[in-house]
This record gives sequence, structure tokens and C-alpha cells, in this order.
Amino acid sequence: MKLANKRRFNIKMSITGFSTAILSLAMLAGMSACQSEQSSPAASAALPQVQAQAPEMTPREKMIHRRAVEAAVWGMPIEGTRGLLLAARRDLGADWNDIVYMSKPMESRHGFLTANNQVPYVVAALNTKDGPLVLEVPGASDKASFFGSLVDAWDYPFADVGPAGADKGKGGKFLLLPPGYEGEVPEGYLVFRPYTYAVHIAFRPVAEPGGTMEDQVAYAKTLKVYHLSEASNPPETNFVDAYPKKWDTLPKYDITFFSDMAATINEEPVLERDLAMMGILSSIGIEKGKPFNPDARTQEILELAIADAYDYMQDLFVNKAFANYIEGTQWSTFNLSPEQAKAGWPFVTEDRMLIDERANLYHYATFMPKVLGGGSFYLTTLFDSEGNLFDGESTYKMNVPADTPAGDFWSAIAYSFATHGFIVGSERVGISSIDKDSLQVNADGSFDLYFAPSAPEGQESNWIPTREAFWICLRLYGPQEALFDKSWSLPDVEKIK
Repeated sequence: MKLANKRRFNIKMSITGFSTAILSLAMLAGMSACQSEQSSPAASAALPQVQAQAPEMTPREKMIHRRAVEAAVWGMPIEGTRGLLLAARRDLGADWNDIVYMSKPMESRHGFLTANNQVPYVVAALNTKDGPLVLEVPGASDKASFFGSLVDAWDYPFADVGPAGADKGKGGKFLLLPPGYEGEVPEGYLVFRPYTYAVHIAFRPVAEPGGTMEDQVAYAKTLKVYHLSEASNPPETNFVDAYPKKWDTLPKYDITFFSDMAATINEEPVLERDLAMMGILSSIGIEKGKPFNPDARTQEILELAIADAYDYMQDLFVNKAFANYIEGTQWSTFNLSPEQAKAGWPFVTEDRMLIDERANLYHYATFMPKVLGGGSFYLTTLFDSEGNLFDGESTYKMNVPADTPAGDFWSAIAYSFATHGFIVGSERVGISSIDKDSLQVNADGSFDLYFAPSAPEGQESNWIPTREAFWICLRLYGPQEALFDKSWSLPDVEKIK
């Protein structure tokens, strides 16, 4: 096994004609230049270079570019949550305070950062601008219970739900108060004062023993949302089924990144921690109380800046997002700060804001739980056994041992390296031991999974389509002691052609 080379991502593109070229580059920037002193064939295939000589910028234009790159890294959490609302409006006809649910688990047409394909998610963009809002969460039943979190516009989790959450699985009325609210607070509610008017939820209705998918969906549809002023006679909650439709909430790395940021800045209170950044934002055309309307030249510079910011966050993803977990292999797990986890993910210490660390996480993930639980464990890999990034043209084999320490089940998913969502158009985004009766099993009880643009002959049941650069996440539900004492090991993924 060769250890993976650390890689540095570089994008150079002419500003001349940039507004047309960047649209295709923005979502493929993760497949742009990947260079190192020993650049691997897989990395080169996954990340073709785009090079051109940029024209000279004026000092002011250089300043706009520099500050826009930093603003994008700082504002990464906004893009993740804002995308939920905008996608609900565009793709589903939903809006603030509507509940978006899945009548079946997500498929490749559903664009969501590192989602799983095992449970039918329920998501909502809530807003307290018009006054306190009530979210009624049902208690755990004998068929299903919730696992999930409520976050503010900055993706900061302020409450969990379900057996491990604020309601302890008993259900309850979550009262969401607007920033600065000074009115009466009635009894009988779980009261929260998020920093922003916008509150986003993502819950997973988890089946209890004997529960079915239909039970999970029915349970999700018992949620209620209404204003506190309507508590005596709540209106019907509007539910929208996202499953039949294409629904793309993924961050967009183009000029809309900055317009989304400007909209959030205008709609939400400015936190004291962000006052210095407000000064920087004003110099690139984002200022509270004013419309964001950059001229054509500034738009070109901002397009270049967001591509460079994406390039940097992809570099963080490859080099900083994960920490090796299984010694002697490429298998890692999330490189998360224990101190931040304990504090509930504020990304603030006594000395500074953890801007890069925050961007690194929210570039590929959303909805961290306020309190980490032990119900699942994630193993990840970006590299094959030779230390090369996975490409979309080769065929790879992953062996999942018979003694994999997952008391409930395991699930392997291939995520797009460019977007960190499902690979669009894939017939199947992952494989789970729940489906073991339909999989081919080796004589020793292990499973060989194949990641490839087309199925190896005779291996259709064990095939996960790729067709583009990707990375792998193996989720272990009900993780067992052998995982934690490291007496169990997982072989590296091998490139076989």
C-alpha cells in the first residue's frame, strides 16, 4: 500500500471571456488542475488542467479578488443552508415554513451534500421574521423515531430531536423565538433563541424494529409548523413530497454564491463576531441595506474569485478533511475537533474564529448534530491502494469483510468528487447489507463491491456506477467494539483495470 500524496489544486483562467467559461468550471473545479511533484495518473484523469494567462488587474481589482476569495471561504455555511430554501422554491414549489419530505429514500436526482440513501429525509426552511414559530415534533413511536437537528442560517446546530435530542424522544413543542425577541414566553414549550430568523431542519425518521418505510414516511408527516399566535387553532401544515422530482440543493460556485450571501446578510442580524468581515464585504459590493448589483467587470472578477475559493476548499477537503483511522490503509474518518464537538460546533475559540475549519466541513457536509452520538461511524477514502485519487473511468474493487462490525447494517456510497453529492444519473448511488439477499457473496461471507462506469461481467448486483471522479463513504450503523479497539481491519480499495 502506498500512502496518498498530498495534493495542491491550482486554477488559472483568463478573465477575458470568463463569464462564459466559469459556468462550466464552477461545478467542475474539483476536476481541475491537480498537481504535485509526483502527480498520479488517476489524479490527472480526475482533475484535468485549465490554464490561460490572466490579464493584468488594477490594484482595486486585485483587492476585490482577494477579498472575495476570503468572503467565500468565510460564507461557506450560508450557501449550504440558503440552497435548501432556493431549491425548494425552484424545484418543488415550496417556501418558508413548508415541510419537504421524501416518500422514499433519495436517489441520484436529489442533490444533497453527503446524504444517505437509507431513510426518507424530512427537511424544512423555517423563518421567525413574522414572529415566534412552533415546531411540533412527535414522540418516538413503536414504528419510528427521529434523528436530526435544527440549525440557524450559519448551519450552527442549536438543538437535536429524537431520543438523543432536546425532547428525549418524548416529542414536544419547539418554540423558535426571533433574534432580540422580548415578548412573553408561554410555558409548556422547549424554548430556543437562535441567532438568525432562518432555521433549517433535517430529520431522519428511523424505523424501529418491525417498522416499515411507509411507517417512517407517515411518522414524518405528523410534524406541525405554525406561528405562536396561531397556537389555539393551528392551520394545516403544508407538506411537499420531493421524491418524484429533481431536487438540487447543492452549493453553486458561481456569481450566485455572492448574491445568496448578500441576501442572507440583508435578511439576518449581523453578529458581533462578523463585524470585521462586514467591512470586507462592503468593498466587494455586499452591504446590509443595499442591493447587490455588481457591474460586468466586477462580476467577472467575482466569478474568478469563487472558482479560486472552491479550488482552495477542495484542497482542504483532500488534505485536511479526514484523518487516517485504519493504520496501514487509506481508510480514514472525519477530522473533527473534539473541542468543537463538545462545544456544539461554534467554530470559535478564545483566540479566533476557525474560518478555514468551518469552511472545510460545510464544503462537503451540512446539519452537524449539536451532540455527537454513537449510533453510527463513518469510514471514508479518496484513494485506491496505490495512493491515487479515484477516477471515473477505471474499475475498482472494494472487499467488505464478513465480520464488519456493524450491529445494524453497513452502507457504502460513492459521492461525486466535484459536488460531494450523489453522482447524477447513477442507477444506484450505493449498496447496503440490508440488500444482502440480492448481492453476490464470497465463500468466506465477504462482499466484493465494484465501482466503475459500467458493471463488470456477472457483477451487476454488486456494482455502484461512477462515470466521474468520486470518493467513498462506508457507514457502519450500530458500530461494535472491534471497530474502536481496531482489532478489525478493512482492505484498501483496489484498481483492477
